[in-house]
Amino acid sequence: MVDVRIEEPEDNIPGSGGPRKSFLWSGLFVLLVIAAIVAVYFLSGFFLVGPDQVGLIKRFGKYTNTVGPGLGYHLPFPFESVVVVDTSNLRKQEIGFRTIRTGTYQTLANESLMLTGDGNIVSVEMVIQYYVGDPAKLAFNIVDDGDIVKFTTESVLREEVASSTIDSILTTERDTISIRTAEKVQAELERLGTGIMVKNVFLQEVAPPKQVITAFDDVNSAKQDKEKLIYEAEKYKNDLIPKAEGEAAQMTRDAEGYAQERILNAEGEAERFLSILEEYEKAPDVTRTRMYLETLSKVLGEASKTVVLDQSSVLKLLELEGSVR
Repeated sequence: MVDVRIEEPEDNIPGSGGPRKSFLWSGLFVLLVIAAIVAVYFLSGFFLVGPDQVGLIKRFGKYTNTVGPGLGYHLPFPFESVVVVDTSNLRKQEIGFRTIRTGTYQTLANESLMLTGDGNIVSVEMVIQYYVGDPAKLAFNIVDDGDIVKFTTESVLREEVASSTIDSILTTERDTISIRTAEKVQAELERLGTGIMVKNVFLQEVAPPKQVITAFDDVNSAKQDKEKLIYEAEKYKNDLIPKAEGEAAQMTRDAEGYAQERILNAEGEAERFLSILEEYEKAPDVTRTRMYLETLSKVLGEASKTVVLDQSSVLKLLELEGSVR
């Protein structure tokens, strides 16, 4: 009799932990991996917003709401996403120059040189400070806030310079140009929907180009000399006119006084003549003799008098108003 023994493989023996156990372990590992991936996926929705920032939530690319500082959560990609925007820092742009380091600057001729309304060229350097007023508009409507602020400011500044003369730009209209530039830049940024608010605009330096500054100084010096001469002439005129007016008034008063004196004298002579006429009509001979004697007395009273005596006199010549000779 033949003894036939069939041996089963060791892996198929129940309880030996063969392929079935391996399969179970493999399945468990896959589940753990999937769970980890899912967990990481959902955990990716957490985000942190700093104290000077805001978070802008977008759902399928569309802005939905804004969250403040702290830990936040949004649905994982591709459902939602967040854009963090810094809103606290005061930003600035430099027009016509660049700051290399503190106290060191470089002038950019292609930005600073501008044409004035009277056909001159002037070098203008400006600083504009701004901040984020609407984070959503800033994040979703523009690509680079610095570029749009710089280009807008430079364009508006060139328009302002082109509408003014070089003398007014260098002297009286510096503050006016800064104010108008700030207002127009703000209006343009609002029209573009940037969400940017202008804080300050400063004219750092306004001067003729270095290539012509010597000639400009000569012209300016000549203008100052001209203004000085005009001022001195006006001062002389203002001093002379009142003096001449005073002298004219004095001459007028003197003439009026003289005329009044002549009138009074004439009236007095007329009254005297009338009184003499009245006396003459009453006694012509007496009046005529009296007038003759009065006239003779008046004439002789003003002349030197000499009495001539005959040869027998003790004194041959007697000067009545002086010594005897």
